[in-house]
Amino acid sequence: MNDLFMTIVKKTTLLFFLSLLIPVTTLWGQYVNTKVKTKHEAYKDSLKQVEYDYIFPILGQGAYKKGFDIPYPAGLMANFMWLQQNLVFDNMQLGVKTDNVDIPLTPVDFIEFGENINTSYAYNVRPDLWVLPFLNVYGIFGGGQSNTEVNIIAPISLLSIVDQDLRTAGVGVMGAGGIGPIWFSVDANWTWSKPELLDKPVQVNVLGIRFGHTFTFKEKPERNFALWAGAMSMKMSSETSGEIKLIDALPPEAWERKDEIVTDYYDWYENEATPPQKIVADQVLTPIVERIDAADGSTIIRYGMDKQVEQQWNGTIGGQFQLNKRWMFRSEAGLIGNRKSFLVSINYRFLL
Repeated sequence: MNDLFMTIVKKTTLLFFLSLLIPVTTLWGQYVNTKVKTKHEAYKDSLKQVEYDYIFPILGQGAYKKGFDIPYPAGLMANFMWLQQNLVFDNMQLGVKTDNVDIPLTPVDFIEFGENINTSYAYNVRPDLWVLPFLNVYGIFGGGQSNTEVNIIAPISLLSIVDQDLRTAGVGVMGAGGIGPIWFSVDANWTWSKPELLDKPVQVNVLGIRFGHTFTFKEKPERNFALWAGAMSMKMSSETSGEIKLIDALPPEAWERKDEIVTDYYDWYENEATPPQKIVADQVLTPIVERIDAADGSTIIRYGMDKQVEQQWNGTIGGQFQLNKRWMFRSEAGLIGNRKSFLVSINYRFLL
């Protein structure tokens, strides 16, 4: 008798918790309000009669018994994203490698940066699974291209533009729920991107928080349109190191004005550099300037630095159209803050 009582208590508690969290029925968009309009009462009643004998999501049968329209558990999403944001560099180190010279990474703490801009184009495939009606886990696999403008303003003015391909892999988890007609989601993922010119992958941590509402079509309850607003946080591992040929590090405009760059460097060296700065300059900066003066683009520049996004948080808005329980189409834009982004995606869901 005690065992039976405890079983009833556990199930009742679990279903109560489920009733608070379950209304979001798929990534970022679908929500079923418990106060179903009259024209959808028949649809809600039909959900209560569903015999759900699939493994995922766990507690799926209990969700249907309460009249919630949960999504198909497995999905495959294709995404394309454009992103532009400012970066902050610190603790700069430089080195040089040629046939006759091998200078290891050397701290150059008197280099000053202006505005540094990264623009990225990324595509990825995102398989996901609803483990519980309110808990989704997913993987991220893809690639893209990154363009970084590094603006050096001291000791000389020099703009470096680096284009490189990258590969990305990662994992994520999302929790979702609803309060009245409003649904919410908290989405966190951890990805590792390997740009071709860096020695090690860069870890990027993203946290997204969204609040939205879903509008259901009158005659087709499985079809809906959702709108949301929220915020996104991004942090990356700070230590970055790699190697790049001088010809790839400097744009054509820099080579056209190489005489001006060389003259500005030696003016700084003679008139502004302190004795400690001259020691470092003799070790690593002067050899680089000499290679620029000789138009030797084959010289390999070693670099290391601490890198971070200039602004951690930015605001987002988005929308999703659900054609049916298998096909969803969505878009999201980052508009408020230093970071700007635009995402489009298509999602196909299925039963396991």
